[in-house]
Amino acid sequence: MSKEGICNVWSEKLTLKAILYRKTIPADIIVVIILVLLTICFILVPPLSDTWVRTVLGLPMVLFLPGYALIAALFPRKDDLDGIERTALSFGLSIAVVPLLGLGLNYTPWGIRLVPILITLSIFTLGMCAIAVYRRDEMPEDEAFSVPFRAALGSLRREVFAGGQSRLDRILTVILVLSILASVIMLVYVIVTPKQGEKFTEFYLLGPEGMADDYPTRFNLSDSSTVIVGVVNHEYAVVNYSVDIVLENETIYPPQKVVLAHNETWEEYVTFTPTKVGDDMKLQFLLYKDGNYSAPYRDLHLWIDVMGGINGS
Repeated sequence: MSKEGICNVWSEKLTLKAILYRKTIPADIIVVIILVLLTICFILVPPLSDTWVRTVLGLPMVLFLPGYALIAALFPRKDDLDGIERTALSFGLSIAVVPLLGLGLNYTPWGIRLVPILITLSIFTLGMCAIAVYRRDEMPEDEAFSVPFRAALGSLRREVFAGGQSRLDRILTVILVLSILASVIMLVYVIVTPKQGEKFTEFYLLGPEGMADDYPTRFNLSDSSTVIVGVVNHEYAVVNYSVDIVLENETIYPPQKVVLAHNETWEEYVTFTPTKVGDDMKLQFLLYKDGNYSAPYRDLHLWIDVMGGINGS
C-alpha cells in the first residue's frame, strides 16, 4: 500500500475516533438513566424493595422522568425551550404519557400490574433518552441543550466562598442553602411517612356463596352448615386474633388462632354443627385480640332455629 493510502486509512481511523469520543452522554441524560436503574433495583430486588427509598424513587419515575426524556428527545436544542418550560412540560407530559402506557398494558396479557408498568416506563424513558442523545450529537455542541451542573456548582461555590463578600452575606447564603436542603428533606419525609389513620379491625361474616346474604338460620340437630368468616387488620401492628363460635354461651367450634400483619386479611370457610335444639337462639362469632378473653373485641351473631331429630321431628 502506498504512503498516500496509509495516510488515508490513518486519517479515517482518527476521524472515527474523534466521532466516538465526541459522542458522550449529556449529564442530564446520565442522571435520568441512573434514576431509572435505581428505581428498577429498589422495586424488584427484595431486600431493597422494603425501604422508603422505593417511594422516593418511584414518584419521579411516574411524575417526571418519562416526560423529561420525551421533551429531551423532541427538543434537543437549547433554544427550543427554556428551563422553566422544560420542567413544566416534563411534569405535564409524564401525567399524560403514563396513563396512556397503562391503557395500552390493559389490552395485553400482562395487565396493569407493578412489574409490567415499571418495565414499560423504563423502556419508554430509556428509549427517549437514547433518541435525545442521538439528536444532540447530530448538532453542533454549542447548540445542543445541556444542564450546566458544573457551572451551577461553581457559581454556588463562588457565592459561598468568594472573598469579595462580607461575612454577613456568606452567612445568609449558607442559611439559604441549608433551608432549601431542609425543605427537600422534610418533603421527602412527608411523602415516605404516611399519616397513621384510625386503628380498627374488620370482622365480617358472609354466606356460603361469598355474599352478605343467604345465611343459614334453620337447622336440624344433625345438620352442619358453612359460612365465611373474615378478619382484616388495620391496627398498624402485628395482632394475634382468636375467632370463637358460640351457641347460647356454649362453644361449638374449636377456636381459630390467627396472626395478621397490618393490612393483612384472613378469610376462611367455617363449617359448624349446632349442639342443642331451640328457637331464636343466638349464634355468636366472637373475635378476641392479643389474648384478651375478658370481653370480645368484635362480635357478630345470627339468630337460628334448630329442630330436633334428623327430619326436624
